[in-house]
Amino acid sequence: MGIRDVTRPLGPGTMVYPGDTVPSFRSRPLDGSVVSDLSLSTHSGTHLDAPSHYLPGGITVDRIPMGHLVGRALVLDLREEPDPIPVSALSGRIRGHTRLLLRTRFSASPAFTPDYPHLTAGAAALVARAGITTLGIDSPSIEAFSGDGSVHRLLLSRGMVVLELLDLDGIPGGSYWMVALPLRLEGLDGSPARVILIDGEEGT
Repeated sequence: MGIRDVTRPLGPGTMVYPGDTVPSFRSRPLDGSVVSDLSLSTHSGTHLDAPSHYLPGGITVDRIPMGHLVGRALVLDLREEPDPIPVSALSGRIRGHTRLLLRTRFSASPAFTPDYPHLTAGAAALVARAGITTLGIDSPSIEAFSGDGSVHRLLLSRGMVVLELLDLDGIPGGSYWMVALPLRLEGLDGSPARVILIDGEEGT
């Protein structure tokens, strides 16, 4: 059984979306032990967007169904497809799947660039119609840097959760058993997440 960690390391050097908090850590002694204080965003590093990220009254990260976060997931290799991701890159390839992870050219990128791969409006509409419950991508956002939030709102309004800034470098396309666990942050809009993929037939 192969277990693959597809989470980017989270630390002071972590890539951040412009305007977001740069993570910082401070370790201090306490009664003979070491305790570390963290300063970061709910969307730092590899993270999960809950519906409440864009939808007032939407489901918060602590209320996301476990079935969205654990189960079979399809990794779709889109490195040879155009940017932004068009309908044609997904059409006929995602039917029958409920958890979808998109591998793009961005996985190995060490720094933020505003031209990162993202879904077109048409591709987002296709995903929304397909019954996907969890959508992941290896770039900083599922939506264009110049986007107005409409792609997020469309996806999240279907009860979908979105994983962003995955590390899918070296992960072949195919089906995996996925575990994607955010912190149980009460009432919040998202959380850093640890995401692993397991080879084989576990959970089928």
